[in-house]
Amino acid sequence: MSDLNDTHLKSVGYVLWLFGFTGSHRFYFGKPISGTVYFFTFGLLGLGWLIDLFLIPGLERKAERRFQAGPVDYTAAWVLLTFLGLFGAHRMYLGKWLSGIIYLLTGGLLGLGYLYDLWTLNRQVDEINRGR
Repeated sequence: MSDLNDTHLKSVGYVLWLFGFTGSHRFYFGKPISGTVYFFTFGLLGLGWLIDLFLIPGLERKAERRFQAGPVDYTAAWVLLTFLGLFGAHRMYLGKWLSGIIYLLTGGLLGLGYLYDLWTLNRQVDEINRGR
């Protein structure tokens, strides 16, 4: 059953769960604090990571209630951040060309901008999709 506000994909959450000890699935579903905790504790020493295997459907539902669907696709933005974030590809995708070029020339502001975007990417996409 497809939801009209289909912002985050459960299947992507499960793929990211494979790297869950880094917190990647939690960042994707808009949980930056627990994502950071998972990153520094290797998924709560693997225990939280294992439990999250069963929590992903709920994380997806909460993300879909919280974030607005629209012209910018959350999954595309996250894939670009994950693999090309230091080069600013996700910022260019969001239409933030100036900061995207700055990221390209500075390695994502020496990685600090990349970390910032891990925390804020869902909100950035949401603001664009809501027309703010």
